[in-house]
Amino acid sequence: MGRAAEMLGTTQGFLRAIGEARLITPLRSEGGHRRYSRYQLRIAARARELVDQGTPIEAACRIVILEDQLEEAQRINAEYRRAAESSAPPSSA
Repeated sequence: MGRAAEMLGTTQGFLRAIGEARLITPLRSEGGHRRYSRYQLRIAARARELVDQGTPIEAACRIVILEDQLEEAQRINAEYRRAAESSAPPSSA
């Protein structure tokens, strides 16, 4: 956790707070240490940006969750579009 906080330029308390807000749930090592994925660190960094801009932490976490959901929905829609375009019959002009 200390290393992750250092990498993000934040405090361990901030990482605990976003964990309590259920923004990220780190894995635990056998010794009980929190282990963060690159994805979780990216999410935490985005939350930190919002908090640094004055957004309350709870709101920042909700914004990050919604941004992530939007990105996933856009990715899925793009896949559906590609699949529909490749299976559509050729147009007769």
